[in-house]
Amino acid sequence: MSKVSKSVVIASAVATALTGIAHQAAAQEMEKCYGVALAGENDCAAGPGTTCAGTSTVDYQGNAWSLVPAGTCETMEVGMMDGDMKRMGSLMPLERDMAS
Repeated sequence: MSKVSKSVVIASAVATALTGIAHQAAAQEMEKCYGVALAGENDCAAGPGTTCAGTSTVDYQGNAWSLVPAGTCETMEVGMMDGDMKRMGSLMPLERDMAS
């Protein structure tokens, strides 16, 4: 193998490794946030009655989640419920706004 070929192989390996590290860092900077997705806009796993991404049927469905920047979920306000209670995002599934 020539010096140029070795350099290309090494550069390619380094680029691949750095891309993997960047993807891991990006994934670590996001978290599942329940109760913040609009109907049909959730990420995967919307709970009973749904199958995966885009299958929630109710705005802010409590068992449907979306990925949000880490540390922002529990501070997200998504509107008022009956009785003027604020709806907030949660790191755990909620029992509110469930599909019928």
